[in-house]
Amino acid sequence: MKFLLATASAALMALSIGSAFSADLVPLNSDTEKDRIDWSQLEANFGAFPKLPDGTRAGAVSKTLTNEYWRSLGEGYKSFGDRVGVPVVYQAAQSEGDQLGQLTIAEGLVTQGYNVLLVSPQTDSNLQPIMEQAKAANVPVVNVNDAVIPQAEHYVGNVQRDNGVRVAKWFIKNRPDGGKVAIVEGQAGVYAAVQRTDGFKTTITEAGKFEVVASVPGNWDRQTSYDAASNILQQHPDLIGFYANNDGMALGIVEAVKAAGLQDKVAVFGTDGISDAYASIRAGELTGTVDSFPVLTGEVALESALRLVAGQKLPRVVATPQALITKDNADRYSGAGEAVRKALLEDAAAGN
Repeated sequence: MKFLLATASAALMALSIGSAFSADLVPLNSDTEKDRIDWSQLEANFGAFPKLPDGTRAGAVSKTLTNEYWRSLGEGYKSFGDRVGVPVVYQAAQSEGDQLGQLTIAEGLVTQGYNVLLVSPQTDSNLQPIMEQAKAANVPVVNVNDAVIPQAEHYVGNVQRDNGVRVAKWFIKNRPDGGKVAIVEGQAGVYAAVQRTDGFKTTITEAGKFEVVASVPGNWDRQTSYDAASNILQQHPDLIGFYANNDGMALGIVEAVKAAGLQDKVAVFGTDGISDAYASIRAGELTGTVDSFPVLTGEVALESALRLVAGQKLPRVVATPQALITKDNADRYSGAGEAVRKALLEDAAAGN
């Protein structure tokens, strides 16, 4: 009962804060926001990294550290923080569904006097209550990837819809005869999951030869996704492929495909580019993933946040890179940090 009352209270607070901010900001759609810049153009447009006020500290809160993606994002924060001499405190909720726990962490970081706050929300609304608190304390908030707070003034992350589009284009090119495909979605209602799913479903359906026979929730969970994929394969043994909204779910699907003896017939794609996904791709199990380069994203996010602290007026969205990874190009994107950065800058210059 206490949990339900707390959840209802948080929801009401989010609505009231959303109303307070609505006069100032149009609700953010990070995929389509026109006030944006590509990560590769930050220095060209805003100059070398600026001098910061003495004692600058950054606080960051993530969804969970049980997922490698979010651990890697934290590595990016630390890497850039070490480079410019800014300490970063990085904390996370206990699980992907611990919305109130994440809110409590974020509120604590604001009250502890950090100069900037980077947040990767559990949902589009659970961290909205901190926006007014941070604004009153003159603490910039940067929404980093995944769920999107509608009234966020600053967002750093990739174009979520493009994740699904890239995978759909792979099927269109590599399975020209078409066929049945299925989607395993992330958490219901979360911006990233909605956009990734729509990008895949719309693009592959418009190709005309494919049928999306199932689109079911996996809730970012490997076992849930294994069970879902097993049921889909029982119903559609002629399925040609799966798209999952993250790699943990995709790896669960791979196990279901193997258990059904269909690994030579069913392609499986994930999203995020975690190390286990790369290993599975090299082993010939997972077909591919859309890598959104979390370490680099963390570096770019903290750089953007600290430029705000220094008084620079950045666009509302700083777009970070992604690439479709298969066995053919895995080596190009899995080297040391500077090698990957160089490859991605080459991609940006080529318009990829």
